[in-house]
Amino acid sequence: MRSSLLRLIPRGPTLLALGVLLGLVCPALADLVRPLMPITIFVIVLGTLLRVDGEAVVATLRQPSLSVLLPAVVMVACPLAIGVVGHTLGLPPEFALAIVLAVSAPPSSGTAAVARMLGLDGAVPLVVTVLSMVLAPVTVPLLAGWFGGLEISALELAMRLALLIGSAEGVAFLLRRHAAPVLAARGVVVDGIIVTALVLFAVATMAGIRAQIAADVASATFCLALAFGCNVTLQAAGAMLLPGTLPQRLTVGLILGNRNVGLVWSALGVTASPRMALYFAATQFPIYILPRLLEVLISRNKRKASA
Repeated sequence: MRSSLLRLIPRGPTLLALGVLLGLVCPALADLVRPLMPITIFVIVLGTLLRVDGEAVVATLRQPSLSVLLPAVVMVACPLAIGVVGHTLGLPPEFALAIVLAVSAPPSSGTAAVARMLGLDGAVPLVVTVLSMVLAPVTVPLLAGWFGGLEISALELAMRLALLIGSAEGVAFLLRRHAAPVLAARGVVVDGIIVTALVLFAVATMAGIRAQIAADVASATFCLALAFGCNVTLQAAGAMLLPGTLPQRLTVGLILGNRNVGLVWSALGVTASPRMALYFAATQFPIYILPRLLEVLISRNKRKASA
């Protein structure tokens, strides 16, 4: 099993893209996997916390641009900017709220693993993701309440997020306390488990989406274009936010663009309207497909550098 998981990691970007497409092409499979969505979110968050390295955390915390500025940009500045732009453009209220909720989510828990798959630095996205998850139970409900339109109170949303994140943190603490040497030696296995959970989550998010697309092609197309537009804009902004090499800037772009929408989606539960769920599902396409395109860009950049 260990060797099978290890083989998944280099193929990660391709597998993630195929996961979304598989769920869309095989709706019966997506419906079958759909009940596993909360479990996959828990496993992804837990795996991320298990991959935290104490030295990397300390090194990152010593850099205010990464430990203070970047989490603030990720969790506050980005959703505020996207929300203001959405309202300025006159987006329908459900879609305007959906993009705020999606962008207010912490970075995708698989971002660090994806960064490592792409040959980028996984330490920075890992630490920023953990810091952002700590902020999420406070910032997400406040931002959602400020923009308005939710059928769930800010307090209940905060409690649900705290439960989801806190339970994973509790299990991670126990595992790290009692099995730290094993975890340190099997880090790549944890990455393999994260990739597997990400693929299952990608398939699960497509449950019912094919029927929604058939029922309202215009809304589905709009959601897809909006999701790609938000993700690409945030990744481009992230790539220009901090100075550094191309790999460093691409890493920041991944942090800003790829969000753990499933965490917020799971916390909302049935209070997420069908249109909001459609947008949340649409966000998975750029999250899972763009890393494959980044892989091509990084490969070309490496070939030019070695030429």
